[in-house]
Amino acid sequence: MENKEFISTRELAKILGISRVAVFRKIKSGKIKAKKIGRNFVISKKDLPAVLGNVVSEKQKNDINQAVKKAVHQYGETFRLLGQE
Repeated sequence: MENKEFISTRELAKILGISRVAVFRKIKSGKIKAKKIGRNFVISKKDLPAVLGNVVSEKQKNDINQAVKKAVHQYGETFRLLGQE
């Protein structure tokens, strides 16, 4: 019986182009959020964007903002001159 709310580790491995073992490692390390049903893990389809890297975490947003601030501080005048061209 297929549950369309979740995908299997096999399906996720195929989507990501990695082995099932690699998927299990990512689940165990917490990089992939999964639910254990019986002996198997399933991944909610609503969590797929995060798994596929389509979602930017708050830490990533902060890192990006810090990098932009640093670049503007160091190269602001150069950016301004390039913007005039």
